[in-house]
Formats: sequence, structure tokens, C-alpha cells
Amino acid sequence: MNVKQHTIKFPVTVSGVGLHTGKEVNMTFRPAPENHGYKFQRVDLPGSPLIDADVDNVTDTSRGTTLSQNDASVSTVEHVLAALMGCEVDNVLIELDGPETPIMDGSSVVFVESIEKAGRKEQKADREYYTLPQNVHYAEPDRKVEMVAMPQDDYRVTVMVDYNSQVLGSQHASIMHISEFNKEIASSRTFCFLHELEMLLNHNLIRGGDLNNAIVVVDKEVSEEELGRLAKLFKREKISVAKEGILNNIRLRHQNEPARHKLLDVVGDLALVGVPLKAHIMAARPGHAANVAFARKIKALIKKDRTKKKIPNYNPAEKPLYDVNQIMGMLPHRPPFLLIDKILEMSNMHVVGLKNVTMNEGFFQGHFPGNPVMPGVLQVEAMAQTGGILVLNTVPDPHNYWTYFLKIDNTRFRDMVFPGDTLVIRCDLLAPIRRGICQMKGVAYVGERIVMESEMMAQIVRKKDV
Repeated sequence: MNVKQHTIKFPVTVSGVGLHTGKEVNMTFRPAPENHGYKFQRVDLPGSPLIDADVDNVTDTSRGTTLSQNDASVSTVEHVLAALMGCEVDNVLIELDGPETPIMDGSSVVFVESIEKAGRKEQKADREYYTLPQNVHYAEPDRKVEMVAMPQDDYRVTVMVDYNSQVLGSQHASIMHISEFNKEIASSRTFCFLHELEMLLNHNLIRGGDLNNAIVVVDKEVSEEELGRLAKLFKREKISVAKEGILNNIRLRHQNEPARHKLLDVVGDLALVGVPLKAHIMAARPGHAANVAFARKIKALIKKDRTKKKIPNYNPAEKPLYDVNQIMGMLPHRPPFLLIDKILEMSNMHVVGLKNVTMNEGFFQGHFPGNPVMPGVLQVEAMAQTGGILVLNTVPDPHNYWTYFLKIDNTRFRDMVFPGDTLVIRCDLLAPIRRGICQMKGVAYVGERIVMESEMMAQIVRKKDV
């Protein structure tokens, strides 16, 4: 039985202080539709820009993970994303009225409690897992960082930390299934060494920092004068060093709480690959920069596998869904500007078209004579005509409509197309067709080679309305 996607039942708000800015921020989790994933929205900025929780949008990992998109950014996202993963919620819109998420107590537990309060709502679409086809490795030898993801039937995470510290020593933490996260990991707070805290304070980099939202590991001899200065800075009567080698402001929730928090960060950062994984993640001395670099390697593998799965299988002996005469019954284009010969397959969400590129094409007479290459602009036009068939298929009388371009984005020409090539074009909808407007992503292939890809928007208009 397939596992379904989930969102939350109703909105829930968490308010607190941003660790680095020290500013109050309100963060609201809102239900989201199927296949929405995790998106942040800066409601304090003009236009309320969206920021996808995608590893491609990571712009900084120096003191947490920062995402940037659409001229907006949001920082310290890892604890929020880890909570969503732990609660096994797939689709949520996260509204913020500031540039970073609230730090709360330095863990994910408040976010988990809020999401559990909102409740999970099952959706119709199946959850899409990614099962690794092979081991994925990442290493930073100079920092002794090693990470590996291995194929597994569920999601397991094992973390080891060793900071050359007599206080911390070597620590391990693990979960055998993501369902263990909320109980075993979510409450584990971030930690830092005393010398790091002093540096951050001296540079005014943790304006929202408080001794209640971090474990401070004392890794050096500390004078009473220094402890007094810290007490004054954090508005405490007195601060001392506990027998565990940490400042006595808080008690450890787990003997290996630092290792558990590093596991929390791994879960949060790896959420940026965009799909839940079926893998065993093993990480030695991980940090945000390594987590993100590792996530990028996994996402590249996912993208490669998805591309292979979507490569159309063309059999010249099979009868096409539409031949050229049927295509001309739908499109107003005619030779030499009719640039597709067959429609091979079509559903409500995608279409596959074909163009046989021959030396008899009129454009070869003037485009690079002596070195015939199909013009990129005509590849885009062939893709648009293929997508036009998809949107025209939604009306009963397609011959009574014109198709017009509204926008072309992110077009890339990856390889050349020559006479004798068979150009196969697949277009997938990026959003449902509404009011005759179609948003789609197209990929053009010659064999298994991707030669061109583009995102485009088109609209069909009834002829009498023009």
C-alpha cells in the first residue's frame, strides 16, 4: 500500500526571537496542496516573495543554513525543516515576517509540538520516495568530515562527532526510522564552545543569543572575572561551570545531546533535496556546509535518474497518437513552419512530440551553410507547438483557437541538432491549465542526449475574440 502525502489540518503560529538579528519574528505553518513541498514566504516584504526549500537556493552556511530566492532570504531554516521531516508532513507553506526563523530553545521541539497541535491531514497523492541506486560519498579530508548515504528500505541516520575536546569526547547518535525523531532527537539543543561564543558576542553576530537557547561547552580555563562578564552580558546573577564541563545555565537533556543535535541538523539540511529518502545516512563530524554539499550530490543523482526515467521511448514502427494530418487539424501552422511531425503520447499532464530533422528543411539553406545546425529558436518553436497540442486538447474545437506565447524562461541549449536527427520533445505541466493558460517545462532529446530545455507559458484564444 502506497503512503499518501500529508499536510497540516489548520494554521499554527510560533513566535520568538531570531538568533542572529535579535528581532521578534512570527512564523506561521499553513496547509499546502499536494506536491507543494516546503516553501517559505516573507510576508513582510513587498509582493510576499516565496523561497523554495531547495538545496539549489542555499546561499550561506556559516552560522546555519540560509536560503535565497526572488530577492528574499530566510536564515536558520534547518531546525524548522527537521521538525517537518520528523512529523512526516510533506506540504507546508511557512510564512515569516522577518529574515530568519525564531531560535526558540535552540532545538526543534517547539516546532514539532506546534505541528502536532495542528494535526496531520492525509492527501490523495502518493508520497514520492527516492531510493538510492548506489552509495553516495562525500568527504572533506582536511576537516575529517565523511558522509555516506547507502540504499535502505527506510530512513536511518547515524552521526558521530569528535571535536578533540576532553569535555565532549567522541559521541554517537542514531535513529533507525524517521518516526523516532520527535521523541529521541527533536529536543536536542544547539551547542557551541565558549571561545566561539565570545567571538560571536564580540562581533555582535548573535543579537538574539541567550544562554537558554544553546549548550555552551567550556573548553578552556575560565576566570571568575570572565564568568562575571558573561553573567552581566546575559543578565544573570551568577554563572559557573557545571561538572559536565558546560556553563551551568542549563542541564543536558541527553548525555549525548550535542551528537543528537548534529543529527537534527543533518535531517533538516537533507530535507533540501526535495523528497524523503530511503537511505541510511552515516555522517562523521558533519556541519551545515558539508550537509549542504552532500545534499547537492544526492539531488544531482535524483535529477539524473528522473531525467532517464522521462526519456521518451520512440519506436518508429508504432502508430503515433496523432500523425501530421491530425496535427494540422489542430494547429494553424503549415510547412515550412510546422515543426512537429507526430504526437507520440499524451496525458492530462504531459505530451510527447517528434520532429524528423532532414536536410530538406528550408532553414538549412541560410543557417550556417556548409555546417547545417538546427536553429535554437526553431527548437523552441517546435517545443511550443508540441505543448500547444496539449493545451488545445482541452477544448472540443481546437481548430477555432490561436495559441500565443506569453513567456519563455530558463532556456538552455545543451547540444547541437543536425540533419538526420530525430528530435523528441516532452512537455510536462508545471501547474494545472486554467483559463487556457498553460505553464510547462519542456525537454528535447536526440536519443538519450538532452539537446534543449525550456520553461514556457502559452495561452489559447478563440479566433473570434482576437
